Amino acid sequence: MTTPETPLRIGLAGTGPWARSTHAPALAAHPGTVFSGVWGRRAEAAGELAGEHGVPAYSGDAGLDELFAASDAVAFALPPDVQAPLAARAAAAGCHLLLDKPVATEAAGAREVAEAAARADVASVVFCTLRFAPRTAAWIAEQSATGGWFTARADWLGALWDPRSDSAYAASPWRRERGGLWDVGPHALSVLIPLLGDVTALTAARGPADVYNLVLRHASGASSTVTLALGAPEGAAGVEFVLRGEHGVATMPDWGSAVDAFTAAVDALITSARTGEAHPCDVRFGLHLTELLAGAEESAQAAR
Repeated sequence: MTTPETPLRIGLAGTGPWARSTHAPALAAHPGTVFSGVWGRRAEAAGELAGEHGVPAYSGDAGLDELFAASDAVAFALPPDVQAPLAARAAAAGCHLLLDKPVATEAAGAREVAEAAARADVASVVFCTLRFAPRTAAWIAEQSATGGWFTARADWLGALWDPRSDSAYAASPWRRERGGLWDVGPHALSVLIPLLGDVTALTAARGPADVYNLVLRHASGASSTVTLALGAPEGAAGVEFVLRGEHGVATMPDWGSAVDAFTAAVDALITSARTGEAHPCDVRFGLHLTELLAGAEESAQAAR
């Protein structure tokens, strides 16, 4: 457990667009941390990103151990099934974990990270953007306190592969392979669960392209529907969360800056590391999200 007077040394594993645009700037600017270095699978990319922020660069297997030794915590911006074994290794080295979502796309991989974190007694936070962005976090807290929700609808349709798209994530192999269910599904579930309660029943069906349609029953008795995709046409793209209940209708606001959201996730990890109290969006929650999404995949497959 760190002390309030000691800045948390946080290293970054990953050098892709998400790491460059969000993780690295937030870590470099955070007043409660020391940005302890960047590790990348390619030495050139690690050197370039580390150089932009004046921190050490690491690469290769030995470099990963050096980053762990120089850090109290590690933030990950890697494909999920690359992230999982490295995060388990970081936990074994005594580093707190700031994980990207999903933790893994297989339950066994996510469970390995959760068990490693528990054995090492390290803090963990899974960066589900909407749970940490100031605007949406406040909205979730407000609507959770209001309660009485009867049903909800969540649509997250991206257009990464539309010919008109200029998204930096269009070249992501894992997103191309696993689609919107795994990339944006964690976001949707991370909002619906604190509002409506845990998922008690789930069915899923495929639509066009990579579309998944989910129907969920929640512990509160409420139901929700979720539509997820990355391969929608540009004209169909958008994100919308709508709640309906005894007090009326509530629509989630835009989440704003990803850097602000990641900064809040860093704050949450610092608090958890200092107090020893688990965050609601920790690696165990991340494991649960992986299990639910794997269940959706199985349900859709059975329905074909």
